[in-house]
Amino acid sequence: MKSDRRLVLVMLAPGAALAAWLLLGGAVIWMTLAPLERAGVDAVIGPLLSSHGVLPVAWWLVAAALMAWAACRLYEAHVAETARLADATKVLIGDVTAPDLVPRGGAVARDLTVAINDLAAARRALQEEMACLAAQTSRAVAEQRDQLGALMADLNQCVVVCNLEGRILLYNKRARQLFCGPSPTFQGAGGSELIGLGRSIHGVFDPLLIAHALETVERRLARGDEAAAVSARFVTGTPAGHLLRVSLAPVCHATSDKPALTGFMLLLDDITEEYEAHTRHDRQLLEFTDASRASFASMQVALDILGHPNLEAEKRDHLRKIVQDEVSAMSVRLAALAAETSHDHLTRWPLQEMLGADLVAAAVTRIAAVTGQQVERNGVEGNLWLYVDSFAIIQVLTFLARRLTKAIDRPNLGIRLTRAGDRAHLDLIWPSEDASAEIFDWQTVEMQVDDALSVRDVAKRHGGEAWLEHDRKHRLSFFRFLLPLATDEPAAAVTREGSRPEYYDFDLFTASENNHALDERLLENITYTVFDTETTGLYPAHGDEIIQIGATRIVNGKLLSGECFDQLVDPQRIIPEASIPIHGIRQAMVRGKPSIAEVLPAFRAFAIDTVLVGHNVAFDMRFIKLKESVSGVRFDQPVLDTMLLSSLVHPHEESHDLDSIGARLGVTISDRHTALGDALTTAKVFLKMIPLLRGRGILTLGQAREAEQNSYYSRLRY
Repeated sequence: MKSDRRLVLVMLAPGAALAAWLLLGGAVIWMTLAPLERAGVDAVIGPLLSSHGVLPVAWWLVAAALMAWAACRLYEAHVAETARLADATKVLIGDVTAPDLVPRGGAVARDLTVAINDLAAARRALQEEMACLAAQTSRAVAEQRDQLGALMADLNQCVVVCNLEGRILLYNKRARQLFCGPSPTFQGAGGSELIGLGRSIHGVFDPLLIAHALETVERRLARGDEAAAVSARFVTGTPAGHLLRVSLAPVCHATSDKPALTGFMLLLDDITEEYEAHTRHDRQLLEFTDASRASFASMQVALDILGHPNLEAEKRDHLRKIVQDEVSAMSVRLAALAAETSHDHLTRWPLQEMLGADLVAAAVTRIAAVTGQQVERNGVEGNLWLYVDSFAIIQVLTFLARRLTKAIDRPNLGIRLTRAGDRAHLDLIWPSEDASAEIFDWQTVEMQVDDALSVRDVAKRHGGEAWLEHDRKHRLSFFRFLLPLATDEPAAAVTREGSRPEYYDFDLFTASENNHALDERLLENITYTVFDTETTGLYPAHGDEIIQIGATRIVNGKLLSGECFDQLVDPQRIIPEASIPIHGIRQAMVRGKPSIAEVLPAFRAFAIDTVLVGHNVAFDMRFIKLKESVSGVRFDQPVLDTMLLSSLVHPHEESHDLDSIGARLGVTISDRHTALGDALTTAKVFLKMIPLLRGRGILTLGQAREAEQNSYYSRLRY
């Protein structure tokens, strides 16, 4: 039990004061005596002290002990109980559902406790009344929210809503099936889920793809286009071999002049089957064409011979049969091709309409960022609309510019965009005297941008070509891309009259903030992974092992009990019988389960970009740290401990175990001593502690970690 220094001082103070009083009184009397009187006193008292000197000391000790006992009783009744009452009152202030205070101590403290309970009851009744009024006024909003939720759930399209930092704020059932279903299109390390509230969409899609799409959207918004009519589309592959068509639409808060971009919505379509159908159709059409050439040749020869007037009747019939057979064969092939086409919904690689000037501007910015070279715009037609995969085009231009800068010292690069009939020429230009053999050999060298994209792939994707050309008259060389034009110019932006209609009233985007250092962020604005482990014993350094890990997540002050991690672990050793009654995990339950080397990477993926929280978490982290070498992952994120935090918000309480804290804060405890059950309880306790920490001036993660270090319990080691 932690010692109370103030209580020790209070108990020692009366005895010390009595001793000081007696000594001071004796000194004063001694100083007032004449020399003869002092000699007389010394003659009388000296023999008494030598024979009975222990009696005054014993008498003082008895008096000091009685006064220490009285001081202790007074301290407990009036000081310690008042401090405990203050701590409990702060809990009531922060949480109206917390249990009433139990009257203890003296009569004044008991009366004060009753008064506080009465005030809390009145406050509780007032809040219930206010809650009823709020519920009545927000019923329409709730109905709209439910309608939106039902609409999202019934959509056949996958929908994911993110803030500007890429954190997922909302997703529907179809999106969860796409990412986390029986055969997920995406999957994280160790089989962990990649989608979840507060997780980053950049763990799913290339951040450059998202950034490029956002740049396209922002450019169109800046031009005055209506936000509802603005979107950017791209196609991307997945590790599982699927092909996704992604449409990114902005989410804006309308201001007086321009819409302010606060996030974006992704609409996802799995077009793998459609694209494969198109590929099959092209292959069948090619086969049909090849076979038809032979048939047409045979029929042409037969028809030429049939034109001879002296042809024998038998040969004429034979040639007619050849023509009929070839026609029948072609009919069969046509029928097969038509049947296959009718079953396959064909789609080509999806492209998007984009203003040519915007494509050039984005390419110039990207090339300058990657190569450090400024790029000139050598003639760009202002109102030329293209039908392109803009991200792929910019990747290719950047790749070629980077190759040029490696072969030529500071090349004078430029980009030109001109109309060429029903197509457009996009040129990457440099002075021809800067050319080198390495650049001219580009057609015979594999021009691979990355593992899945080459220059010729991009050209083929647009139904065009790419080639190297020299303009000797103007002493220029350039890579030229033949790109398709948009069939029609996009409709002019709709003039906005008044504010945008409200389709839902709840704000999904309050989480969009500047990305401060983690220690400077407020506790309520951080994403947490709250976890617990069950083990074979208490001594990790002596061979005890983890047998279960359970975790849940807290995002923006909300417990996401539906997003959990719960995994049994094969300890590869015998579970001691003495520990089974505590956690209830028997040997048969862990047999065949993944080892800790397999589980920790999956748990690391679940907890990525979050702060870890646990109860007496030093114990759990000691087990995990000892297994980082065999698992190949490190847990280097910040860690908070509810046991240490409890000692900060309730410094006068004797017990800080999970059951005692839960009882003080009014948290119902269930599934005790299961990893997931304890993790959920710890999460609820932690959420209750945040306002109490705020009341003690602990607002940020850095302040909480620093305060933990000064706690008495932080000295415990495992």
